[in-house]
Amino acid sequence: MKTATVRDIRNNFARVSAWIEHGESVEITKGGKAFARLVPANEGKPRKLVKVDYAKQLRKTWGSRVFSAAEVAAMRAAELEGEQG
Repeated sequence: MKTATVRDIRNNFARVSAWIEHGESVEITKGGKAFARLVPANEGKPRKLVKVDYAKQLRKTWGSRVFSAAEVAAMRAAELEGEQG
């Protein structure tokens, strides 16, 4: 069983909720003493993590294209001009 403090729940809830989603019970402590326990609602299989292959998506979009510094500067200038106009 994992342990988390009230501060962990407040500041790092995404991490604590990931533990619960993966079937782990979490004991909550306050002032160094346990006062609550969070358990998964479904005792079934834990959710599967979805990993995104960002490099594959970039290759699909841009292929083997490499932009020069001048091209990047021109694209950025056009982007900024569109924000002002």
